[in-house]
Amino acid sequence: MLTRFNNKVIYAAVAVLVACTWLTSVQHASAGAMDETKKALEAAAGEAKKAVAGAVEMEGTIKVGVLHSLSGTMAISETTLKDTVLMMIDEQNKKGGLLGKKLEAVVVDPASNWPLFAEKARELIQKEKVAVVFGCWTSVSRKSVLPVFEELNGLLFYPVQYEGEESSKNVFYTGAAPNQQAIPAVDYLMNDIGVKRWVLAGTDYVYPRTTNKILEAYLRSKGVKDADLMINYTPFGHSDWQSIVAEIKKFGSQGKKTAVVSTINGDANVPFYKELGNQKVSAADIPSVAFSVGEEELSGIDTKPLVGHLAAWNYFMSVDTPENQEFIKKWHAFIKNPKRVTNDPMEAHYIGFEMWVKAVEKAGTTDTDAVAKAIIGIEVPNLTGGKAVMLKNHHLTKPVLIGEVQGDGQFATVWQTEGPVEGDAWSDFLPGSKDIIADWTPPITCGNYNTKTKKCFGQVY
Repeated sequence: MLTRFNNKVIYAAVAVLVACTWLTSVQHASAGAMDETKKALEAAAGEAKKAVAGAVEMEGTIKVGVLHSLSGTMAISETTLKDTVLMMIDEQNKKGGLLGKKLEAVVVDPASNWPLFAEKARELIQKEKVAVVFGCWTSVSRKSVLPVFEELNGLLFYPVQYEGEESSKNVFYTGAAPNQQAIPAVDYLMNDIGVKRWVLAGTDYVYPRTTNKILEAYLRSKGVKDADLMINYTPFGHSDWQSIVAEIKKFGSQGKKTAVVSTINGDANVPFYKELGNQKVSAADIPSVAFSVGEEELSGIDTKPLVGHLAAWNYFMSVDTPENQEFIKKWHAFIKNPKRVTNDPMEAHYIGFEMWVKAVEKAGTTDTDAVAKAIIGIEVPNLTGGKAVMLKNHHLTKPVLIGEVQGDGQFATVWQTEGPVEGDAWSDFLPGSKDIIADWTPPITCGNYNTKTKKCFGQVY
C-alpha cells in the first residue's frame, strides 16, 4: 500500500507511529515527567498527522469540471469549448500542475437540455467535488445552473457573450457584455454604413430577448422609429428560413439602408445563412451582423455567398499577434488537425483558465471564497495583443472587433475600438438598470447595488 504514496507520506506515517508509541509508554512514567513529555509528544503527533494529511492530499488531483453540450442543437458551438478546456488542463499539467497537484478534467454532457445543465452542475460540485467549472453557452443554460452554484458555493467561468443584467458572486463572465459587442456593432452599422432600418432576429430565449430590449431602447434614443424596426424570434434548431428571409428582403426594399442584427444561436445559423445565399441577400444590399456566429459555425457551410456579412466579437482567428499564433499552434498540436479553427469563446476560456490558475496560486488554495477574492484585479494577456483584467463586477476588459466574412470562412477586421472596454453588468439604456452597479469588493460586495437608494436588492434568477 505504501508504494502508492511518496516519501513524505512514509516519513510522516512513521513519525505518527513513533509519537503514538511514546505516548503509550509515558503513561507508565511518573506524573510530572509524564505531563511534560505527553504534551510535547501530543504536539509532535498532531504535526505528524497534519503532515500525513497534507502529503496524502498532495497525492490527489484538482478536479476541473467541463459543462458543455456535446450533443443536441448547441453541440456545434460547445464541443470545441470542451476541447479548449482539455487543452488548457493538458498545458498546465505539463508545467507541473497547480499547487503541486495534477489537474483532472471531469467532462459531462448536458446535451443542450437546460434542466439537465442544473443536474450536471450539481453532480460536478457535490459528487465529483470539482474545484471549478468551465461551461455553458446559452443564457438559459447559465440561468439554469446559477442557483446551483450559489447554493453549493461553486465557481463557474462563463465564456460567451450575453445580455448582461446579472452579476453573481459565483460566476465570472469572460464573454462580452452588451456594451462590449451589441452596442458597438450597432454604432458601426449606424455611423459607418449608414443603416436606417433594423431587423432584430434572434432565437427565442433570454439572451436575444434581453439584448434586443437593450438595443430597442438604444436605437429609439438615437431617433429610430417603430416603423423602422422589425423583430423576429424563432425556436432553437429552426430550419425553415425561406419565408422569414423573404420578409427581411421586403422590409429592406423601402429605400432606406437596412441591416440584420442577429442573435440567432446554435445550428439554426447554418440554414439561416444558406437561405440568405439562396435568396441572394448580399452584404452590399442588407448586411447582417451576428453576435453568435464565429469561425466554428462558418466552417460547416459555403461562405462564398456570405462574403461581406459581419460579426462582432472580441477576438478573431485572423488576428495577427504572436500570442494568437502561439495559441493556434498549440491548438492544432493538441487537436491533431491543422484545419480546426479558433474562435472568440475559446479565447474567453483561455483567459478565464489562466486567471483561475493565477488566482489559485495567489490564494494558495482552491477554496471558492479565497479564489473569488484573489481573482479581482488579476491581469493576463489576451490573444489580440493587450491585457484582460478581471473587474470588481466579475466581468473583463475587452477590445471590440467588427469583422467581415471572407471566402475561406475567416473574418477580416474592418473596425475595432482604440483600447479595451470595461464590461458593464447592467445596461445604461434600461430604466430599471441604469442606476445599478455590481461590485464584489467591500464595502458594497453586491451584484446589484442601487446607487440611488444605496441598497443591494439580492439575486433575481
